[in-house]
Amino acid sequence: MNIYLKKFGTTLVSRPAGKEAWLALQPNLKELEENEKIIIDFKGVAVLTPSWADEVVSPLKDNFQNQISLINTENPSVQATLTTLKKAKQDQKS
Repeated sequence: MNIYLKKFGTTLVSRPAGKEAWLALQPNLKELEENEKIIIDFKGVAVLTPSWADEVVSPLKDNFQNQISLINTENPSVQATLTTLKKAKQDQKS
């Protein structure tokens, strides 16, 4: 399954918008076959904030840990947000 985040906009900034995107993904996730790969594509995303990503990317990673691949993450905003989420996850474990 490919998830093109650009379909939710190029500026992904608020927790409510992230929750809405997460809900929009639910029907597709229910049809996911066991061990099917999920590719999260950040192409075309200009701004990604930790609040939005925490509502979409974090639960995807939590629920489908070994099935997730992230592509087109070169954007500095995307990189900074992914780093922030990773650090927050590590801090929760400590």
